[in-house]
Amino acid sequence: MNLKIIEFLSKRLKKDLPNVRVGDTVKVTVRIKEGAKERNQNYEGVVLKIKGSGINKTFTVRRVFQGVGVERVFFFHSPKIEKITIIRSGKTRRAKLYYLRERIGKSTKLKEKEKLTLESESELQKEVIPEEGKLVEIK
Repeated sequence: MNLKIIEFLSKRLKKDLPNVRVGDTVKVTVRIKEGAKERNQNYEGVVLKIKGSGINKTFTVRRVFQGVGVERVFFFHSPKIEKITIIRSGKTRRAKLYYLRERIGKSTKLKEKEKLTLESESELQKEVIPEEGKLVEIK
């Protein structure tokens, strides 16, 4: 690619994006222009898929509004996206969650990922790093 194009695209890429994964429940704050006014609108739902790379990277968010499923595709690096907040992380074993489209009610819920607490992280670090030149017993 041309160096000018690469420079132009690298300026447009956002640096402060959260690590969004498929199955996460996210709240996307989108800037909407209505006439002369501009306002922010929140869109909250489950991430069904992530597609593309670089400036063309997109993610699809699904939510149920008044009994009707609504899906919306967002560009990660769009200037219209104010911020992306991860509300909870869902445990999934698939890259695309299209099977959620047929489900209704509680069956659309995903199990939540377990997070390490600060206490357990510090214990792991203590166990993993032995002092140099000493024998370590493994139980």
